[in-house]
Amino acid sequence: MIRCTNVHKAYRTRGVTTAALRGVSLTVDTPGFVAVMGPSGSGKSTLMHLLAALDVPDSGEVWVAGERLDGLDEAALTRFRRRGVGIVFQQFNLLPSMTARENVELPGVLAREPAGALRRRSTELLDALGVLARADHKPEALSGGEQQRVAIARALLFTPPVLLADEPTGSLDSASSESLWTLLETIAAERQTTVLMVTHEPAAAAHCREVFVLTDGQMTDHFNTGDLDAAGVATRYQLAGR
Repeated sequence: MIRCTNVHKAYRTRGVTTAALRGVSLTVDTPGFVAVMGPSGSGKSTLMHLLAALDVPDSGEVWVAGERLDGLDEAALTRFRRRGVGIVFQQFNLLPSMTARENVELPGVLAREPAGALRRRSTELLDALGVLARADHKPEALSGGEQQRVAIARALLFTPPVLLADEPTGSLDSASSESLWTLLETIAAERQTTVLMVTHEPAAAAHCREVFVLTDGQMTDHFNTGDLDAAGVATRYQLAGR
């Protein structure tokens, strides 16, 4: 479902080159909930952008849902972003002038999908995510947790095989965060979706099947969580950074 092989990515600003990823490789070959952990500046967001086809590597291979992304032109990348992957960000990125339902249906409207099919699909997703009763409310009338559930529904509109979540609970309280991690775990299991979450929180990673650890642009550890709780994940994560 996801494979990176010896991926390098650097950014150049005012003549200064900063290596964000330095030979990163990882493989997720079956559906499930997985995490990429790392401190600020470790390269997590850069990796997420490459997997989401929002950026391209300097070298190496990036495969997502059977599609090799490195080397695709912008038109092909746009098509992939529409149906090959769903993306959920820390900031919900909902349009304030639209209702929850309209936000969910927006990608389909832009793709000129039939209105009836979009209505059925948005109803199904909003119901499954527990916010159907809020379908006609605008974001300002929703809690943070409700807004993030609407954002997840939007990301799932085209039933992508891969869902990427970039610090999805960064703007939520602890109770809402726990609820959302459980929801992502359920989506991965029940919808046979690969959910890859970028996080720095051991409590979040404890919900995942496996954890990849990034440190200074390099993969420094990879482990299955098994019976590890948040404290166990935190200990393993700290050891990887030494």
